[in-house]
Amino acid sequence: MNALSRLKLLQNHSLSNLKHYSSAATNMAKLNIESKYPMNSGYEIPVLGFGLSTLTTTIQSPENVAEDVVSHAFKAGYRHVDSAAVYRNEAPCAAAMHASSIPRSDLFFTTKIPPRSMGYAQAKKWIEASFVHTGLDYIDLYLIHAPFGGREARLGAWRALVEAQQAGKIRSLGVSNYGVHHLDELEAYIKELEAEKGKGKGGIISVGQWELHPWLARPDIVGWCQERGVILEAYSPLVRAKRFDEPAIQSLVKKYSKTPAQILVRWSLQKGFVPLPKSVTHSRIDENANVYDFELTEEDMTTLQTDDYAPCGWDPTTSKD
Repeated sequence: MNALSRLKLLQNHSLSNLKHYSSAATNMAKLNIESKYPMNSGYEIPVLGFGLSTLTTTIQSPENVAEDVVSHAFKAGYRHVDSAAVYRNEAPCAAAMHASSIPRSDLFFTTKIPPRSMGYAQAKKWIEASFVHTGLDYIDLYLIHAPFGGREARLGAWRALVEAQQAGKIRSLGVSNYGVHHLDELEAYIKELEAEKGKGKGGIISVGQWELHPWLARPDIVGWCQERGVILEAYSPLVRAKRFDEPAIQSLVKKYSKTPAQILVRWSLQKGFVPLPKSVTHSRIDENANVYDFELTEEDMTTLQTDDYAPCGWDPTTSKD
Protein backbone atom coordinates (compact mmCIF):
# COMPACT_ATOMS: atom_id res chain seq x y z
CA MET A 1 0.00 0.00 0.00
CA ASN A 2 1.49 3.38 -1.01
CA ALA A 3 1.63 6.41 1.27
CA LEU A 4 -1.37 8.14 -0.37
CA SER A 5 -3.57 5.06 -0.05
CA ARG A 6 -2.53 4.63 3.57
CA LEU A 7 -3.33 8.28 4.32
CA LYS A 8 -6.79 7.93 2.77
CA LEU A 9 -7.39 4.79 4.82
CA LEU A 10 -6.45 6.58 8.03
CA GLN A 11 -8.72 9.50 7.15
CA ASN A 12 -11.62 7.14 6.53
CA HIS A 13 -11.04 5.38 9.84
CA SER A 14 -10.83 8.71 11.67
CA LEU A 15 -14.22 9.62 10.24
CA SER A 16 -15.54 6.22 11.26
CA ASN A 17 -14.30 6.78 14.82
CA LEU A 18 -16.01 10.14 15.04
CA LYS A 19 -19.23 8.50 13.88
CA HIS A 20 -18.67 5.75 16.45
CA TYR A 21 -18.62 8.24 19.29
CA SER A 22 -21.51 10.32 17.98
CA SER A 23 -23.72 7.24 17.74
CA ALA A 24 -22.50 5.48 20.88
CA ALA A 25 -25.66 6.20 22.84
CA THR A 26 -28.00 4.92 20.13
CA ASN A 27 -26.32 1.86 18.64
CA MET A 28 -25.21 -0.08 21.71
CA ALA A 29 -27.97 -2.67 21.39
CA LYS A 30 -26.24 -3.88 18.22
CA LEU A 31 -23.03 -4.75 20.06
CA ASN A 32 -22.07 -8.33 20.84
CA ILE A 33 -19.04 -10.19 22.15
CA GLU A 34 -17.52 -10.17 18.65
CA SER A 35 -17.99 -6.43 17.96
CA LYS A 36 -15.00 -4.27 17.03
CA TYR A 37 -14.26 -0.57 16.59
CA PRO A 38 -12.05 0.86 13.82
CA MET A 39 -8.91 2.62 15.01
CA ASN A 40 -7.00 5.55 13.52
CA SER A 41 -4.26 3.08 12.52
CA GLY A 42 -6.62 1.35 10.11
CA TYR A 43 -6.92 -1.77 12.28
CA GLU A 44 -9.81 -2.83 14.52
CA ILE A 45 -10.05 -3.37 18.28
CA PRO A 46 -12.56 -5.64 20.08
CA VAL A 47 -15.02 -3.57 22.12
CA LEU A 48 -14.51 -5.67 25.24
CA GLY A 49 -11.09 -6.46 26.67
CA PHE A 50 -9.84 -8.71 29.44
CA GLY A 51 -7.74 -6.73 31.90
CA LEU A 52 -4.77 -8.06 33.82
CA SER A 53 -2.61 -6.34 36.37
CA THR A 54 -1.35 -7.15 39.85
CA LEU A 55 -4.22 -9.63 40.19
CA THR A 56 -2.19 -12.07 38.13
CA THR A 57 1.31 -11.28 39.39
CA THR A 58 1.22 -12.65 42.89
CA ILE A 59 4.32 -14.13 44.43
CA GLN A 60 2.61 -17.52 44.37
CA SER A 61 2.95 -18.52 40.66
CA PRO A 62 2.08 -15.50 38.55
CA GLU A 63 2.46 -17.35 35.27
CA ASN A 64 0.02 -20.10 36.17
CA VAL A 65 -2.63 -17.59 37.30
CA ALA A 66 -2.34 -15.33 34.26
CA GLU A 67 -2.26 -18.12 31.69
CA ASP A 68 -5.24 -19.83 33.31
CA VAL A 69 -7.48 -16.77 33.45
CA VAL A 70 -6.62 -15.69 29.90
CA SER A 71 -7.35 -19.18 28.62
CA HIS A 72 -10.70 -19.09 30.38
CA ALA A 73 -11.42 -15.61 29.03
CA PHE A 74 -10.94 -16.96 25.51
CA LYS A 75 -13.46 -19.72 26.26
CA ALA A 76 -15.89 -17.05 27.50
CA GLY A 77 -15.64 -15.16 24.20
CA TYR A 78 -13.04 -12.49 24.93
CA ARG A 79 -10.54 -11.92 22.15
CA HIS A 80 -8.73 -8.87 23.54
CA VAL A 81 -6.07 -9.20 26.25
CA ASP A 82 -4.55 -6.20 28.01
CA SER A 83 -1.13 -6.99 29.49
CA ALA A 84 1.80 -4.89 30.68
CA ALA A 85 5.51 -5.48 31.05
CA VAL A 86 5.55 -3.95 34.53
CA TYR A 87 3.05 -6.56 35.74
CA ARG A 88 5.16 -9.44 34.38
CA ASN A 89 2.25 -11.01 32.54
CA GLU A 90 3.26 -10.68 28.88
CA ALA A 91 4.66 -14.21 28.65
CA PRO A 92 1.76 -16.08 30.30
CA CYS A 93 -0.79 -14.10 28.30
CA ALA A 94 1.01 -15.00 25.11
CA ALA A 95 1.30 -18.62 26.25
CA ALA A 96 -2.49 -18.77 26.47
CA MET A 97 -2.69 -17.32 22.96
CA HIS A 98 -0.25 -19.88 21.57
CA ALA A 99 -2.12 -22.72 23.29
CA SER A 100 -5.49 -21.59 21.98
CA SER A 101 -7.05 -22.95 18.80
CA ILE A 102 -8.30 -19.44 18.00
CA PRO A 103 -6.50 -17.98 14.95
CA ARG A 104 -3.91 -15.33 15.84
CA SER A 105 -5.67 -12.89 13.52
CA ASP A 106 -8.77 -13.09 15.74
CA LEU A 107 -6.86 -12.25 18.92
CA PHE A 108 -5.79 -8.80 20.08
CA PHE A 109 -2.78 -8.36 22.36
CA THR A 110 -1.77 -5.18 24.18
CA THR A 111 1.32 -4.41 26.21
CA LYS A 112 2.98 -1.28 27.57
CA ILE A 113 6.33 0.41 28.13
CA PRO A 114 6.95 0.39 31.91
CA PRO A 115 6.38 3.74 33.67
CA ARG A 116 9.92 3.92 35.04
CA SER A 117 11.65 2.81 31.82
CA MET A 118 10.92 5.73 29.55
CA GLY A 119 13.14 7.34 26.94
CA TYR A 120 14.14 6.26 23.43
CA ALA A 121 16.85 3.73 24.30
CA GLN A 122 14.95 2.16 27.18
CA ALA A 123 11.75 1.93 25.17
CA LYS A 124 13.54 0.19 22.30
CA LYS A 125 14.88 -2.41 24.74
CA TRP A 126 11.42 -3.06 26.20
CA ILE A 127 9.83 -3.36 22.78
CA GLU A 128 12.38 -5.99 21.77
CA ALA A 129 11.96 -7.73 25.13
CA SER A 130 8.22 -7.98 24.57
CA PHE A 131 8.81 -10.05 21.45
CA VAL A 132 11.27 -12.28 23.30
CA HIS A 133 8.80 -12.79 26.16
CA THR A 134 5.78 -13.43 23.97
CA GLY A 135 7.10 -15.15 20.88
CA LEU A 136 4.58 -13.16 18.84
CA ASP A 137 5.22 -12.07 15.27
CA TYR A 138 3.50 -8.74 15.87
CA ILE A 139 1.87 -6.84 18.71
CA ASP A 140 -1.56 -5.40 18.07
CA LEU A 141 -1.32 -2.41 20.41
CA TYR A 142 1.63 -0.96 22.30
CA LEU A 143 0.99 1.81 24.83
CA ILE A 144 3.12 4.11 26.92
CA HIS A 145 1.99 3.06 30.39
CA ALA A 146 2.30 6.44 32.11
CA PRO A 147 3.62 9.94 31.36
CA PHE A 148 6.59 9.77 33.73
CA GLY A 149 10.23 10.70 33.16
CA GLY A 150 9.83 14.18 31.71
CA ARG A 151 9.19 15.53 28.23
CA GLU A 152 12.31 14.15 26.56
CA ALA A 153 11.67 10.66 27.93
CA ARG A 154 8.01 10.67 26.88
CA LEU A 155 8.77 11.80 23.35
CA GLY A 156 11.71 9.44 23.04
CA ALA A 157 9.51 6.50 24.01
CA TRP A 158 6.96 7.54 21.40
CA ARG A 159 9.66 7.77 18.71
CA ALA A 160 10.79 4.23 19.55
CA LEU A 161 7.22 2.99 19.18
CA VAL A 162 6.78 4.76 15.86
CA GLU A 163 9.95 3.16 14.52
CA ALA A 164 8.77 -0.29 15.63
CA GLN A 165 5.42 0.32 13.96
CA GLN A 166 7.08 1.41 10.73
CA ALA A 167 9.17 -1.77 10.88
CA GLY A 168 5.97 -3.81 10.95
CA LYS A 169 6.41 -5.06 14.52
CA ILE A 170 3.51 -3.11 16.05
CA ARG A 171 0.17 -2.41 14.43
CA SER A 172 -1.28 0.39 16.57
CA LEU A 173 0.07 2.86 19.12
CA GLY A 174 -1.35 4.69 22.07
CA VAL A 175 -0.86 6.09 25.55
CA SER A 176 -2.17 5.43 29.02
CA ASN A 177 -2.77 7.74 31.98
CA TYR A 178 -1.89 10.90 30.03
CA GLY A 179 -3.38 14.22 31.09
CA VAL A 180 -4.60 16.66 28.44
CA HIS A 181 -1.32 18.57 28.75
CA HIS A 182 0.58 15.36 27.96
CA LEU A 183 -1.71 14.67 24.99
CA ASP A 184 -1.19 18.18 23.66
CA GLU A 185 2.58 17.75 24.02
CA LEU A 186 2.51 14.48 22.08
CA GLU A 187 0.26 15.87 19.37
CA ALA A 188 2.67 18.77 18.84
CA TYR A 189 5.60 16.35 18.67
CA ILE A 190 3.85 14.21 16.07
CA LYS A 191 3.42 17.32 13.94
CA GLU A 192 7.12 18.14 14.40
CA LEU A 193 8.11 14.67 13.23
CA GLU A 194 5.82 14.93 10.22
CA ALA A 195 7.30 18.31 9.28
CA GLU A 196 10.76 16.78 9.51
CA LYS A 197 10.18 13.34 7.98
CA GLY A 198 6.97 13.60 5.98
CA LYS A 199 3.23 13.07 6.36
CA GLY A 200 2.35 10.07 8.49
CA LYS A 201 5.91 9.64 9.78
CA GLY A 202 5.16 10.93 13.27
CA GLY A 203 2.83 8.10 14.21
CA ILE A 204 -0.81 8.40 15.16
CA ILE A 205 -2.55 7.97 18.49
CA SER A 206 -5.06 5.17 18.05
CA VAL A 207 -5.93 4.36 21.68
CA GLY A 208 -5.84 6.02 25.09
CA GLN A 209 -6.32 4.05 28.30
CA TRP A 210 -7.52 5.55 31.59
CA GLU A 211 -9.39 4.71 34.74
CA LEU A 212 -12.93 5.53 33.65
CA HIS A 213 -16.24 4.96 35.44
CA PRO A 214 -19.18 7.07 36.67
CA TRP A 215 -17.10 8.47 39.54
CA LEU A 216 -14.20 9.39 37.28
CA ALA A 217 -15.68 10.32 33.89
CA ARG A 218 -12.80 12.60 32.82
CA PRO A 219 -14.80 14.83 30.43
CA ASP A 220 -11.72 16.83 29.39
CA ILE A 221 -9.72 13.78 28.33
CA VAL A 222 -12.75 12.07 26.80
CA GLY A 223 -13.53 15.18 24.76
CA TRP A 224 -9.95 15.46 23.53
CA CYS A 225 -9.97 11.88 22.32
CA GLN A 226 -13.39 11.95 20.75
CA GLU A 227 -12.49 15.02 18.70
CA ARG A 228 -9.56 13.09 17.23
CA GLY A 229 -11.15 9.65 16.87
CA VAL A 230 -8.94 8.13 19.57
CA ILE A 231 -10.46 4.99 21.12
CA LEU A 232 -10.92 5.26 24.88
CA GLU A 233 -10.15 2.16 26.94
CA ALA A 234 -11.49 2.00 30.50
CA TYR A 235 -9.44 0.22 33.12
CA SER A 236 -10.92 -0.34 36.59
CA PRO A 237 -14.41 -0.07 35.06
CA LEU A 238 -15.74 -1.98 38.09
CA VAL A 239 -14.17 0.55 40.49
CA ARG A 240 -12.59 -2.39 42.35
CA ALA A 241 -16.09 -3.26 43.63
CA LYS A 242 -15.98 -0.21 45.91
CA ARG A 243 -19.19 1.30 44.50
CA PHE A 244 -21.38 -1.79 44.13
CA ASP A 245 -23.64 -0.69 46.99
CA GLU A 246 -24.33 2.78 45.57
CA PRO A 247 -28.12 3.37 45.43
CA ALA A 248 -28.01 4.19 41.70
CA ILE A 249 -26.23 0.90 40.99
CA GLN A 250 -28.50 -1.16 43.21
CA SER A 251 -31.58 0.32 41.59
CA LEU A 252 -30.38 -0.82 38.16
CA VAL A 253 -29.35 -4.21 39.53
CA LYS A 254 -32.97 -4.77 40.57
CA LYS A 255 -34.39 -3.30 37.39
CA TYR A 256 -32.39 -5.52 35.01
CA SER A 257 -31.63 -8.53 37.24
CA LYS A 258 -27.95 -7.99 36.54
CA THR A 259 -24.93 -7.73 38.84
CA PRO A 260 -23.28 -4.41 39.74
CA ALA A 261 -20.31 -5.41 37.60
CA GLN A 262 -22.52 -6.02 34.58
CA ILE A 263 -24.22 -2.65 35.04
CA LEU A 264 -20.85 -0.89 35.10
CA VAL A 265 -19.47 -2.75 32.08
CA ARG A 266 -22.66 -1.87 30.19
CA TRP A 267 -22.32 1.79 31.22
CA SER A 268 -18.80 1.81 29.82
CA LEU A 269 -19.90 0.24 26.54
CA GLN A 270 -22.72 2.73 26.14
CA LYS A 271 -20.29 5.61 26.68
CA GLY A 272 -18.45 4.27 23.64
CA PHE A 273 -15.48 3.06 25.72
CA VAL A 274 -13.64 -0.25 25.52
CA PRO A 275 -13.94 -1.61 29.08
CA LEU A 276 -11.21 -3.86 30.50
CA PRO A 277 -12.81 -5.70 33.43
CA LYS A 278 -10.51 -8.06 35.29
CA SER A 279 -10.98 -11.03 37.58
CA VAL A 280 -9.21 -14.25 38.52
CA THR A 281 -12.54 -15.99 39.20
CA HIS A 282 -13.85 -17.93 36.23
CA SER A 283 -17.52 -17.30 36.99
CA ARG A 284 -16.94 -13.56 37.19
CA ILE A 285 -14.96 -13.54 33.96
CA ASP A 286 -18.04 -15.12 32.36
CA GLU A 287 -20.36 -12.68 34.10
CA ASN A 288 -18.47 -9.61 32.95
CA ALA A 289 -18.86 -10.68 29.32
CA ASN A 290 -22.60 -11.36 29.64
CA VAL A 291 -23.68 -7.77 28.99
CA TYR A 292 -25.19 -7.83 25.52
CA ASP A 293 -28.75 -8.88 26.32
CA PHE A 294 -29.83 -5.61 27.93
CA GLU A 295 -29.42 -1.88 27.37
CA LEU A 296 -29.42 0.99 29.83
CA THR A 297 -31.90 3.72 28.97
CA GLU A 298 -30.95 7.36 28.62
CA GLU A 299 -32.54 7.94 32.03
CA ASP A 300 -30.45 5.13 33.52
CA MET A 301 -27.29 6.66 32.12
CA THR A 302 -28.26 10.01 33.62
CA THR A 303 -28.72 8.46 37.06
CA LEU A 304 -25.15 7.21 36.87
CA GLN A 305 -23.77 10.62 35.96
CA THR A 306 -21.75 12.26 38.72
CA ASP A 307 -19.36 15.18 39.03
CA ASP A 308 -17.05 13.17 41.27
CA TYR A 309 -13.33 12.93 40.66
CA ALA A 310 -12.55 9.82 42.65
CA PRO A 311 -9.76 7.57 41.36
CA CYS A 312 -9.68 4.14 42.96
CA GLY A 313 -6.02 3.72 42.02
CA TRP A 314 -3.10 5.87 40.90
CA ASP A 315 -3.66 8.97 38.76
CA PRO A 316 -0.63 9.89 36.63
CA THR A 317 -2.75 12.29 34.56
CA THR A 318 -1.90 14.99 37.10
CA SER A 319 1.87 14.51 36.75
CA LYS A 320 3.68 17.74 35.86
CA ASP A 321 7.21 16.44 35.30
